[in-house]
Amino acid sequence: MTTEAWICELSAEEAERRIGELGALLHACVHDGASIGFVLPHAPSESEAYWSRKVLPQLRQGGLALLVARQAGRIAGSVQLDCDTPANQPHRAEIRKLLVHPDFRRQGIARALMAEIEALARRRGRSLITLDTRTGDKAEMLYAVLGYRTAGVIPDWCRDTVTDRLDPTTIMYKRL
Repeated sequence: MTTEAWICELSAEEAERRIGELGALLHACVHDGASIGFVLPHAPSESEAYWSRKVLPQLRQGGLALLVARQAGRIAGSVQLDCDTPANQPHRAEIRKLLVHPDFRRQGIARALMAEIEALARRRGRSLITLDTRTGDKAEMLYAVLGYRTAGVIPDWCRDTVTDRLDPTTIMYKRL
C-alpha cells in the first residue's frame, strides 16, 4: 500500500455502531458503478438498511465475518466471509462484497483485505473459497492475479447499475 491502512474484524456490536460509515462506503461504491447488488438511484438509507437487515443478523448468528480496512480515520474498505454452509460443506466459504471506497483505490487495500480474509478462512478450517464478480470488471482481473480460477460464466446474471442491460457473472474459486 502507498499509505498505511489497518485491517480488523468487526463484531456485530461494532458493525452496528459503524452503520453510518459502512453505509457511506457501500453508497460510494454503488455510485462509482460497482455491481454489488444495487442499482441507481440508490439512497444512503438503502446502504444502511443493507448492513442493518442483511449483514448484522448474520454477524450475530456467527456464520458471517466482516473485515474492514481503516485509513485516515475512515473505513476505506470491507469484505465479508460467509461460512454459513450446509453440513456437507464445512470446508467451504464464500467471499462477499469486497468494497474499497473510491477515495482509497489503487493503494493495495483490496489485495490486503483479500489476503486477510483468506487467512481468516484458513483459521476457520476452510480450504475452498468461492466468489462471483460481474464478468469483465476490474475485480475479475484482481481475483485472477490472486490465484482464483474461473469455474464458469453465467449469462444475464444481474442488471447493470445504470441501464436495463443484463450482465454476466464469473464464478471463481480458490483452494487454500
